[in-house]
Amino acid sequence: MTQSIVFSGHAAKRMFERSISVDDVLYVVESGEVIENYPDDWPYPSRLLLGQPGGRYLHVVVAHNKSNNESIVVTLYEPDPSKWDTECKRRMP
Repeated sequence: MTQSIVFSGHAAKRMFERSISVDDVLYVVESGEVIENYPDDWPYPSRLLLGQPGGRYLHVVVAHNKSNNESIVVTLYEPDPSKWDTECKRRMP
């Protein structure tokens, strides 16, 4: 079974507001680095991915529905440099 990727309404709204393209999000989902895991998220466990499409840092939260092999893009954003280290991998204390 092939994995499908769907976008939540929230993610689609944020993409529009933040001028983030579908291609940029797919790049991060397909090749990004997992920097945080949220195994207790409901209704599906999720993870925070980091990628650099076009040279800019991008965080994408993706949930995974194992029952139908579906990845759900929950939200996405450019990390705030005041809240993340210089590589955008670790939250600042």
